[in-house]
Amino acid sequence: MQTTEGAKSIYEKEFKESLERESPGQYVAIVSSSRRHFVRTSFLEAALTAREAKPEQIPFVIRIGYIAAFHIGAAST
Repeated sequence: MQTTEGAKSIYEKEFKESLERESPGQYVAIVSSSRRHFVRTSFLEAALTAREAKPEQIPFVIRIGYIAAFHIGAAST
């Protein structure tokens, strides 16, 4: 069974250091059951590449070097 926490844990333990050094600001889609990961420049590209490789699994996408993949809200003026 895949979980968001599982994907985050894999990212933190296995990929974070090298990806934050080599690919900051890009997106990584992680298929936690197989530990496969796919780095792309957009959220959609990462998710679709992972789904193509493992169509029976749901990937979890993380923006490399950020707390969240997206920021939703208004800017203060």
